[in-house]
Amino acid sequence: MPRSIDLFAGIGGIRRGFDNAYKNHGERLDAVFVSEWDKYAQKTYRLNYKDDFELAGDITKIKAEEIPEFDICLAGFPCQAFSMAGQHKGFEDNFKGMTRGTLFRDVVRICEYHRPAAIFCENVKALMHHDRGRTYKVIKGAFEQIGYRVFEKVLNSKDFGVPQNRERIYIVAFRHNPEEGIIAPEEFSFPQGSKKPVCIRNIMDEAPVNSKYYLSDAYVETLRRHKKRHEAKGNGFGYEIRDLDGIAGAIVCGGMGRERNLIIDERPHSMVPTTRIKGRINDENIRKMTPREWARLQGFPEDFKFNLADTHMYKQFGNSVTVNVIEAVAEKIRTALIENYGIK
Repeated sequence: MPRSIDLFAGIGGIRRGFDNAYKNHGERLDAVFVSEWDKYAQKTYRLNYKDDFELAGDITKIKAEEIPEFDICLAGFPCQAFSMAGQHKGFEDNFKGMTRGTLFRDVVRICEYHRPAAIFCENVKALMHHDRGRTYKVIKGAFEQIGYRVFEKVLNSKDFGVPQNRERIYIVAFRHNPEEGIIAPEEFSFPQGSKKPVCIRNIMDEAPVNSKYYLSDAYVETLRRHKKRHEAKGNGFGYEIRDLDGIAGAIVCGGMGRERNLIIDERPHSMVPTTRIKGRINDENIRKMTPREWARLQGFPEDFKFNLADTHMYKQFGNSVTVNVIEAVAEKIRTALIENYGIK
């Protein structure tokens, strides 16, 4: 069976999408190595994947030769350095001593050594245009220099069965070395998505939703004042209440990821706070989405387990990928691997 490695694995969203694609055909993709440096993401990953090997930490400290042979490299390398929500520092980005903008080089380093048939990466849409396109040109050129033909496309999660407006770039690279008789596909057709409309109402928890997700009246007023100040300055920052028959904005790991995706849930619920709040629960029924609802926005199945505090889960799902999109792209990659490399 084909073998994969999962780099910058997070909570395993990319792996879940690829697993689904192979299971659709009664097949299995065999994971042989996983790396994730965040200890909380590691906990969620271990809860959902029972591998017979240890989950590795910081990939920059792992030699390529220490990694087992593999056919497909899955790599959701950090996007904060290129994100519109970040500081746009790109290759100069530094976080706690780690240069996040250059971590893709570890993908290149490992794949140059092992020469897998395919590489799959996901990142923020802004990567395409960062530094006037020069950043992506460097990344694409690095893969080409080690013998890969590279394809990329921006896809939106809302087109793949989840109510979330989330545009991301998906990068697919195939091994190409004519001297060795290894020929990559001339073209790669990315999936289009079903375009079938879905809405927030479809992913809501059953009522009653715990009162801790309903905002206090004091906090609602704070959000309104904050938004009014920014509007006076001509800025577009501030909270946003989403239509239940519409879709969510892109969920992100920061606090405003929640405040920009508030909903009004008028179904019966307790007005008794379960946490310490200033004031009382608002009587307009404004609430945050729950972590499980965020999981559904990202296409994670109901049996996906998590047992950490909400703060960690909002961060993890905001940092993760949309499983539905990954699965659709993985289906195309599977076909290409069979047709061009005989890997199945």
